[in-house]
Amino acid sequence: MAAGRGGDWQGVTVVLLFLGVLTPAGAASAAALPVVINTWAFRTAADTAWRVLESGGSELDAVERGCGQCEIDQCDGSVGYGGSPDESGETTLDAMIMDGNTMEVGAVADLRRVKNAIGVARKVIEYTKHTLLVGESASLFAVKMGFPYEDLTTQKSLSLYSEWLNQSCQPNYWKNVVPDSSKSCGPYKRREEVTYKEEQTSSQRNIHNHDTIGMVVIGASGTVASGTSTNGAIHKLPGRVGDSPIAGAGSYADSTAGGAAATGDGDIMMRFLPSYQAVEYMRMGTDPTLACQKVISRIQKYAPKFFGAIICANTTGSYGAACNKIPGFTQFHFMVSNPLLSRPTEQVVDCI
Repeated sequence: MAAGRGGDWQGVTVVLLFLGVLTPAGAASAAALPVVINTWAFRTAADTAWRVLESGGSELDAVERGCGQCEIDQCDGSVGYGGSPDESGETTLDAMIMDGNTMEVGAVADLRRVKNAIGVARKVIEYTKHTLLVGESASLFAVKMGFPYEDLTTQKSLSLYSEWLNQSCQPNYWKNVVPDSSKSCGPYKRREEVTYKEEQTSSQRNIHNHDTIGMVVIGASGTVASGTSTNGAIHKLPGRVGDSPIAGAGSYADSTAGGAAATGDGDIMMRFLPSYQAVEYMRMGTDPTLACQKVISRIQKYAPKFFGAIICANTTGSYGAACNKIPGFTQFHFMVSNPLLSRPTEQVVDCI
């Protein structure tokens, strides 16, 4: 269907409105620009990013404001302050933003006491020659850039931490230690004999414990930007960094091909650079949905029980998504905004 056939598009839009805001991926996946696509049913983030574009803001502005809205909203407790305390009870943040024109990336990881993580990541691009700042030094940089120190702990995060301690610190991310980490809070010491066994990740991460907003914005001229924000894996070891702030893993943007963003078990997914790989598939002409599926299939070969999903969009505005099917996670919901839709629309794809 050609993009110029306005009557046909009006018909599609009417059908979508009749069916409601939840539509299966593919039902409205025809190409149109600009487009905003983000992981999960984070509607206010999608709406914020779309309004930035409508008001003349740049693609980077849209990504920053959209993901930043999730930080404010504490989307599902997995983005922003007051969620996912680490095993010392502290909430820390990871974020990145990428300019698909210049290929510049700004990222922060293990950010402490600063709420607007993706805002700080944007400042890494604008005011440094670096790509990634981490830990306490990232927080000091944020203060220099005008961000206030704020407590990221809330009553909810304290409650989550207390409940975890009362459950003998289960689940946790230790292995090959004594005492047995499946029964005890430690303190742990390493075992002399290291054993190797299949990683069990699906029991720790599921649809009720996802951990990232990932967003891709493609402007009317095909300019691509992407970004992520998260408070990471709940009960992680202090200092742990997942895929979200890593270019090519958490997200990737290239204005000559498209953009992608991942969500799920970052400790598994980051090993495969899924966002970079998906963009490269689209560069070779692969449809965005198939590009996403190929990335998921590649990870499945090594970690069949991993929890994860990815969104993809190319420079024509065509988009897609894919996820790994595990118990409790058989479909993936994501948001799309484009000129064919009267408002940000929740879409769903069956996992493979």
